[in-house]
Amino acid sequence: MELSRFTDYSLRTLIFAGLHADRIVTVGEVAGAYRISENHLVKIIHHLGKLGFIETKRGRSGGFRLAREPAAINLGEVVRSTESLALVECLGMGGGHCPISRACALKRLVVEAREAFIETFDRHTLQDMLVPRAQLLESLA
Repeated sequence: MELSRFTDYSLRTLIFAGLHADRIVTVGEVAGAYRISENHLVKIIHHLGKLGFIETKRGRSGGFRLAREPAAINLGEVVRSTESLALVECLGMGGGHCPISRACALKRLVVEAREAFIETFDRHTLQDMLVPRAQLLESLA
């Protein structure tokens, strides 16, 4: 299974904000640290703000910061809210067009595998991703 760039960058954005929880961070800082597109990042930050993971501030001194303590941001919640977890056509909206969908054992297996994958994220919070702090900050400098 592969996470989308949207989810990957969402997690990285939260990590960056968590490492700099004492201040507002900017889109440019995050984009520069991770070498990612500011335009793509703006969409991610907007989405994370709508979901209540970050607070945004507009204007000249604008940016964003975490809306919750890092220990209160569950990574499973982040992945579920940023990732399409359909994995196969029959799990998508409307169920797709598979003629064996109702009796298919593959569908059940994919659901089981998806849940095991997400359960791993459920066991962790953003706080877990902020260790080792010094090495993370050094690598982003």
